[in-house]
Amino acid sequence: MGRRGRAGTVAALGLAVSLLAGCSASDDSGGTDESAARAPAVDAPAGRAAVGGGTEPGSAGAGAPDLRVDQRAIVYTGALRVQVDGVDGSARRGVDAAARRAVAAVTAAGGFVGGDQRRGVDADAEAELELRVPAARFTAFVDELAGYGRQQHREVRTQDVTEETVDLDARIATQRARVDSARKLLSRATSIGDLVSLENEVARREADLASLEARKRRLADLTALSTITVTFVGGDASTAGEPTGTGFLVGLRAGWQAFVASVGVLLTVLGALLPWLVALGVPVALVLVVRRRWRRRHTAPSAPTGGPRPPGSATDAPPPVPSARSAP
Repeated sequence: MGRRGRAGTVAALGLAVSLLAGCSASDDSGGTDESAARAPAVDAPAGRAAVGGGTEPGSAGAGAPDLRVDQRAIVYTGALRVQVDGVDGSARRGVDAAARRAVAAVTAAGGFVGGDQRRGVDADAEAELELRVPAARFTAFVDELAGYGRQQHREVRTQDVTEETVDLDARIATQRARVDSARKLLSRATSIGDLVSLENEVARREADLASLEARKRRLADLTALSTITVTFVGGDASTAGEPTGTGFLVGLRAGWQAFVASVGVLLTVLGALLPWLVALGVPVALVLVVRRRWRRRHTAPSAPTGGPRPPGSATDAPPPVPSARSAP
């Protein structure tokens, strides 16, 4: 092969090497650009999560509680006193009718009656009901009860138990983990002593867990169902039986009531003291009787006051002679 042939071959080989180098370079640059383009796509969700955690409520941490107003645990309690009109001239019937209406309303609202007390007759009739109503219906239900008659008293109280609820949740989770670890150790016990001690420990931890869970259920019940104590009265029960005005009869009535009250207090005191008086008075009386009889038996007899006197006694002496008076 001549020089020209060798030169052509070398040139062809150089061109092929150049083409291969260019292809490899283009592949490397394309791979780098592609990986660079993919990098933001992979990091973007983490960036959005970091930003969103600062703007969206409740996403600051995995276990952080949502303490917004509508997410707080609040216990509502209310007390209400309503005066109702009588039915067919009877205050007792009016009070009973209002109580039946309240019971039907709380049942329809998804609650129940926790207590029912009826007392008094006619003018001083009263009905005290303890109603448990869902918390969402608390305010509306109080207003509804007040509309059954003339409202005399209203008292509404709230108690925020959000922190206590969150604390109980954390303590329950921790206690459950402790119970599980104790059970695992119990399953690996090899001696009787270890078995007994671990059983006692498991029982103690389970009791603590049950107590915490009971407190959590109690709080859940108080927050889910609010308590309303409503008292229906017939007539003006606040002044029933109290004398009004002035005059002899009013004073006589007031004095008689005070006398009856005083006698009742005195009889109550005497009834309380009677057992003590019997227990202490009977022995003391017996001692005094025995002592008096003993004194009578051992006392010497006194001298006789009547009968003949012995001779030579002082009583037989002649009376004294009066002395002569000198002549004037």
